[in-house]
Amino acid sequence: MDLHVLQVFRAVATEKSFSRAAARLLRTQPAVSLAVQRLEAELGEVLIDRNSKDLRLTDAGDLVLDFARRFDNLRAELSGALGELRDNATGRLTIGANESTTLYLLPLIARYRRAYPRVKVQVRRSQSSKIPTELVEGDLEFGVISYEPQDERLQARVIYTDHLAFVVSPQHRLAGRKSVSIADLGMETFIAHNVVSPYREVVVREFQRLKVTLNRDVEMPTVEAIRKLVQQNEGVAFLPRMCVNQEIEQGALREIRVKELAVARKIYLVFPAHRTLSHAAKAFLALTK
Repeated sequence: MDLHVLQVFRAVATEKSFSRAAARLLRTQPAVSLAVQRLEAELGEVLIDRNSKDLRLTDAGDLVLDFARRFDNLRAELSGALGELRDNATGRLTIGANESTTLYLLPLIARYRRAYPRVKVQVRRSQSSKIPTELVEGDLEFGVISYEPQDERLQARVIYTDHLAFVVSPQHRLAGRKSVSIADLGMETFIAHNVVSPYREVVVREFQRLKVTLNRDVEMPTVEAIRKLVQQNEGVAFLPRMCVNQEIEQGALREIRVKELAVARKIYLVFPAHRTLSHAAKAFLALTK
């Protein structure tokens, strides 16, 4: 059914006149009459009592008029909802990140929520290595990872530059030092993250290059677990500085510079290169410029 024909019928019913309806719609009276006749033919019902002196609707006409009003209201609601969506007032934003990279999102999400409080933001815990595939397959709108993906189907934008921090407990024998060399660390027990990352490999290669033993006798699944073990002086660790900011500021951990290891850690916001982003996603991307 042509919704425009319903609008014509509603105008006739409201004005109680074909001529006044035609003037309102900026159409000729024959065109309006023909539109109503086509609607009656399509529905198989007479909608207007043409034997009446005044224009009156039949019972079927009253029913169709009621539905015509509902259609108009729904169309107005749809137009309003799409307008809100274009203004980023509503919608959903889905981002993939692992445990540590989620922290880099928090300031962005706070700014975004202040600007667009009705957008639902969902951050999914994802393995960093799988995020590019999830983006390409359409399961995520954005991903946050600590390496630049080598995939022409994806774009990457640096949103934060961090560094690897060597941290120890305040009770550790090195806690009073401002800097150490890798040679000083050969006897230390390192609490390692059991997820392989490019930055972990940089540390491993540097120890190997200097022929210093890297004792990774303890591996943990989360940054939180590593942080707690280091605080308890059960070992030392290399962790993203963002993940230990609070503990260092409060004195629960000490950061010591390792002379041979100044490892910058870039955090990338990754998104599909050739897929149109939602209005909500475009607004989020604009905050990263």
